[in-house]
Order: sequence, then C-alpha cells, then structure tokens
Amino acid sequence: MTRFGRALTAVALLAGVSGCGLQPMYAGGGSGEVARGLAAVEVGAIEGRAGWLMRNALRDRLAQSGAAAPARFRLDVLLDDKLETLGLLTDETIGRERRTLRARYQLVDLSNGAILIDATAGSDAGIDVVSSDFATIAAEDTALENLADDVADRIVARLALTLNSRS
Repeated sequence: MTRFGRALTAVALLAGVSGCGLQPMYAGGGSGEVARGLAAVEVGAIEGRAGWLMRNALRDRLAQSGAAAPARFRLDVLLDDKLETLGLLTDETIGRERRTLRARYQLVDLSNGAILIDATAGSDAGIDVVSSDFATIAAEDTALENLADDVADRIVARLALTLNSRS
C-alpha cells in the first residue's frame, strides 16, 4: 500500500471513531465535571479496621485529602469482611484461607436526599497458612489492605460512570 493509501485509511478510521459518540470521561482533567463531582463526595465513617482502610482508600481516590470542594454527595458504605478456611492438610491443620471483602454502598445527593446509586462491590483473596503465625497474620493483613484498595477502585469507577451520565 502506498503512503497516500495508508494516510487515506488512517483518516477514514479517525472519522469513523469520532462519529461513534464516545467521549473521554475525565475530559478537562482535575477541573472536569467528573473530577469535580468525585471531589464533592463526602465519605462517612465506616466501622472497623477494614472500614478505616476502605475510607482512606476512597478518600485518596476521590481527591479529598486536600481538596476544598463543598460536599454535594454522601457515600454510605457498609462492609462485610470474612476470613474462612478452605483446605485442611493430612494432619488436620489449616493450609489455606480465603478473605472476602464486600461493600454495600449508596451515593446520596445531599440537595434532595435522592439515592443515586445503591450497589455492591467485592473482591476476595487466597492466603497460604504457613507454620509461622506471624507470617500468616501479616498475609491476612496485607490481603485486607489489597482488598480495600480493589473494592475502592470498583466503587469509584461506578461513581465516575454515574456522575458522567448526569453531566
């Protein structure tokens, strides 16, 4: 194919993509509509250690660490953190655990009290139980931290989609 043919193909593809209706969600960067909406989400206190981890992860992702945006929305989160045994070894000791973190969350519009989102998000991780209690506890704690980050990512993605569709 000649250079002209490749250029013509590229222009045709770009014209097709521009007419598909897709637009960037975070257009405008930090001053865009979605970013401003996320910064205006207030995250209430969440019970327990998992709640503390989740609230911090959400606040980091919503840019509330130092942002001075007035709250327009409230995010209510209720967590369910489970640690269960999966495998028994031949000597009847536990060989594997599974940690599951589920969040039920609601996004509430503070201006009228309407619930914009009522959904759940969750994730789980497998943990090897080793002979060292310290190593097992450290693995359980690390799994909880990683799960809180993963679930917070899922929640913020859903919030961004909802705020993008409202704008």
